[in-house]
Amino acid sequence: MTSTPPLAGLRVLDLSRFIAGPFCAMQLGDMGADVVKVEKRGTGDDTRLNQPKIAGESTYFLSFNRNKRSVDLDFREPVDQETLRRLAATADVLIENFRPGTLEKMGCGWDVLSAINPRLILVRISGFGQDGPFANRACFDVIAQAMGGIMNLTGQPDGPPTMAGTFMVDYSTALYATIGTLCALEARRQTGKGQVVETSLLETSASLLMSAIPDFKQLGQSMTRMGSRDRYTAPVNSFQCSDEEWVYLSAGTNSLFRRFVATADLAHLLDDPRFATADARLANQEAIEAIVQQWVGLHSSSAVVEAMEKAGVPCAKVAGIGEVTENPQLRYRRQIIDIDHPTVGTYTTHGVTVTLHDTPGRIARPAPLLGEHTDEVLKEWLVEAPSTRQAG
Repeated sequence: MTSTPPLAGLRVLDLSRFIAGPFCAMQLGDMGADVVKVEKRGTGDDTRLNQPKIAGESTYFLSFNRNKRSVDLDFREPVDQETLRRLAATADVLIENFRPGTLEKMGCGWDVLSAINPRLILVRISGFGQDGPFANRACFDVIAQAMGGIMNLTGQPDGPPTMAGTFMVDYSTALYATIGTLCALEARRQTGKGQVVETSLLETSASLLMSAIPDFKQLGQSMTRMGSRDRYTAPVNSFQCSDEEWVYLSAGTNSLFRRFVATADLAHLLDDPRFATADARLANQEAIEAIVQQWVGLHSSSAVVEAMEKAGVPCAKVAGIGEVTENPQLRYRRQIIDIDHPTVGTYTTHGVTVTLHDTPGRIARPAPLLGEHTDEVLKEWLVEAPSTRQAG
């Protein structure tokens, strides 16, 4: 195993705000890239203002901006726009998630940047894409969830459309952007030329709909809200235990159902035609769930989870965040870690999610203070002409 992360030597300019862009840049930083976050002078990334805060630093900002250095510029000033172009001249990747046209107004459109640095990869993350009838509309994660169909599939059948409990479209868009960046780097290795990489929140949302699109267009079937139920098998749902905690239990396939009923002393259900097959159980979903709930309700959550673990049936307690932070598997895999910060002190956050066994990623820096590295980065990056530095 080498101690050198796989993207060491890669220079990334992160001009983005909020989640999707910063999370993409952070993935690259976790794998060793030198990520410089270029922020608006005076206020920085808008999320620096988000509550709650630790010692004046937003936990929201801390969560998406580790492994970066911060440079502050005034994007409206011609001299700082020129500095940005000079930084782009020595960068490998530039990530932005402004409204379409904003980068161009700063004198940093693709025509300008690619002329300065033909090897540059420009990653553009937006709500709806750089062109099209909705391109200039404002968009956040939940807007994409609403327009892209996810919200209409989330929630109880008799309840209102519901947003997911986390910004899943932002996160997924960031991962698509990361994949696109790595693909563009490989293409550049072969051709010597950079290119534009695009992802959008709406396109991401539409990509996460399972089979809803062909189901509707070819079969005339519309997916509906199902709460916590599985769409394809039963019994799969959350059930409340005797200690008033909840477990999620998945015994929908024929083999898993046989294991469940054997453990629960309900083997007679296999002789009931309503429950004998997966299709029959799905057709009688409420009836089988009522039976499962009756059994689960007699036992504590720990007893149910332990019994299902022994039986080989997927089952987990619905954990609170406090339990997640103490999860022994996450702790063992270093997915819950502590980071030292110059003003916050030590804070706990998620670890490097992708594990590379020979060239692992690492957390080398906490989230930066606004403008903390301006002089340092300008001295390092602007001293070299693009041709003097080799990158993949």
